[in-house]
Amino acid sequence: MHLLDTNIFLEILLSQEKSSVCKTFITSHYDEISISDFSLHSIGVILFRYKKHEIFSGFILDMIPKIRILNLPSSEYVKLFCSDTKYELDFDDFYQYIIAKYYDLQIVTMDSDFKKVKDVKVNFL
Repeated sequence: MHLLDTNIFLEILLSQEKSSVCKTFITSHYDEISISDFSLHSIGVILFRYKKHEIFSGFILDMIPKIRILNLPSSEYVKLFCSDTKYELDFDDFYQYIIAKYYDLQIVTMDSDFKKVKDVKVNFL
């Protein structure tokens, strides 16, 4: 099972350089894909900032019925306050890491900050 980082979806939604690689990964792994609630909200914030409301709406209608949306259980939030400094991740990356660890998922990303992570499998596109 895979936890797709925010940047994978944004790459496609904003028609960026690696969008075809990201699309290929998603279409070949539909039944194994998850997104964190944090990523979903972040995508909304970014697309609204760029006045791309219709793209967000299309994303919700197309993707959300096909993938799992994962929340961090309230019992796990304490881990966010005791962030493991050995990885030196930003809050958003650390949230993804905690979700992946909790649900035993592989992180799929293009963010090189995840190269520091050793106890969760990371797939770089």
